[in-house]
Amino acid sequence: MERNGGERTSNVTVNGDQSHPDNRDLLPSSSSSSILRSTLFLDNAGQVILTLNSDGLSWELLDYPHNDKSTCLGISLVLQVATEIKFSDVYGLEFNNRGSIHVRKRFLGQDSSEMYRFTVHGVQKSQSQPCLWALTSYTFGHKDLQTCQIWIDQINASLNIDVGRPKNLLVFVNPMSGKGQGCRTWETVAPIFSRAKVETKVIVTKRQGQAFDVMASISHRELNSYNGVVAVGGDGFFNEILNGFLLSRHKAPLPPSPSHFSQYSGSKDSVLVHNPNEKIAETAHKNEDHSPLLDSVHTGFGLPINGTEDGPCNTEDQELEFSLLTERLRFGIIPAGSTDAIVMCTTGTRDPLTSALHIVLGKHVRLDLAQVVRWKMTATSDTEPCVRYVASFAGYGFYGDVITESEKYRWIGPRRYDYAGTKVFLMHRSYEAEVAYVETESEKTSPTIEKGHLLGRIKAALGPDKSERVICRMNCSVCNTKPVHALMRSPRSKPYSSPEHRWLKCKGNFLSVGAAVISNRNEKAPDGLVADAHLSDGFLHLLLVRDCPRASYLWHLTQLARKGGKPLNFEFVEHHKTPAFTFTSIGNESVWNLDGEPFVAHQLSAQVCRGLVSLFASGPEV
Repeated sequence: MERNGGERTSNVTVNGDQSHPDNRDLLPSSSSSSILRSTLFLDNAGQVILTLNSDGLSWELLDYPHNDKSTCLGISLVLQVATEIKFSDVYGLEFNNRGSIHVRKRFLGQDSSEMYRFTVHGVQKSQSQPCLWALTSYTFGHKDLQTCQIWIDQINASLNIDVGRPKNLLVFVNPMSGKGQGCRTWETVAPIFSRAKVETKVIVTKRQGQAFDVMASISHRELNSYNGVVAVGGDGFFNEILNGFLLSRHKAPLPPSPSHFSQYSGSKDSVLVHNPNEKIAETAHKNEDHSPLLDSVHTGFGLPINGTEDGPCNTEDQELEFSLLTERLRFGIIPAGSTDAIVMCTTGTRDPLTSALHIVLGKHVRLDLAQVVRWKMTATSDTEPCVRYVASFAGYGFYGDVITESEKYRWIGPRRYDYAGTKVFLMHRSYEAEVAYVETESEKTSPTIEKGHLLGRIKAALGPDKSERVICRMNCSVCNTKPVHALMRSPRSKPYSSPEHRWLKCKGNFLSVGAAVISNRNEKAPDGLVADAHLSDGFLHLLLVRDCPRASYLWHLTQLARKGGKPLNFEFVEHHKTPAFTFTSIGNESVWNLDGEPFVAHQLSAQVCRGLVSLFASGPEV
């Protein structure tokens, strides 16, 4: 039909009914799932038939039939444009009022017309790098304002069906993260949150520990007003926020301390049994100044401890309240740090835009955390439990020395880790320690290395077949399977103290002792420390690197830096998959590196808390 001086209008079909005031030129629906269908103009393309289905939008160019193969001098004249977008990839919708829509011609040139417009903002995934997400947008126009409004209302209704998308977020920005780009990183991604109509309360931290203090002191009512908490920074900054949230709220029994065990056999790799009658000194909560929960020298954190060796000190109502809170409150990371290993493992790329899109689209994945308890700071100090939570890695020896040395050169920026790492490597220091860990079924059936045997050395050199590795990916089957060790105890029982749990002990001089919660992929270690570690399988990967010649250790580090390397296939490297372990240093001591933060501990134990928090992420795509 023609109206308004010869301008062409098109009618709208909603669920088979013509809703435009003029009941003429009805567009027949080709699919029973079609909700809305009409003719509009697509900016930089032309006139299209736009269809709204239950799962997204699709369109067909009217001026360019599918069977048109027109060419000129061997160049295709058919316009190549996208023809659909799923609602799961749409993060925003804007009404642009009246403006120009550009229409390309079959041959050279284009026209423009003034009309009402709305823009659909979405995600486009790279074919070569599916983990890397890019912004895309499609602007549609029509001469009639009511037609545009009908489309806007219908698209918004479809988007609102997804209740998992956040509406209100608390955002912490660390301006000193990485190369001091935290604020600039946030400014880059902030428009995405505006287009997605996500309200954000932004706190730019001015001192170390500020984010911890805010998360520890925030009221339950205010926390419930947010759908998530976002960290713009590195792994250490995210660790600070996590600990502020968990240390004042997560009520759980602590793992056994090293002194809880009595020796069962005297061999080098001994079997340990738990002695339930042996008690450590009772935790003193009366004087928190002398028993800080965290090392005040490095973090300034200090809160009353929430669990004891005999079980949680809270009511069942508090446990239920925490459980409900963690079900609805998700955490997000927009990478701006030095390594950003957590983001690499949960999204597959170290890209702020990709992470921001995961957040506004409400992606969801559970994340294991390690509960680390320092029982003694030094060999002569009293037993005073001090808790920290770790999301990626806890390391002692080489890793602790690197973080300590790097603190002296903070002014260099991220390159300080390279310098400190080289310096510590040349020192080649080893530390005597005793480590005990819970044996699992995989340990019984697949011992790490048959030390001293030719067959074991050959297996070590060849390494596991790639087909035997189950890499953690999106919708990971391993992470969705409940581990056997989680079935052995009730949530309120003392962890790993039943006869079903068999503890093994090893003692010696170690260049490093590490516990990986996730694979820890990063730009310097493309496969991470443990390539087949998972995000939420309920296991830690205990890595013991015994003293060895400097050249051998260099070979081990070189394998870490290689894609497809085999850093664990050395006789001096032990890899144990376990839900819990204990550690006691002997003689000279290093410090622990917890997610990039120093932590002094002479006696320490750790246990995994499976899927304790939820992250705005989907896991790496294949």
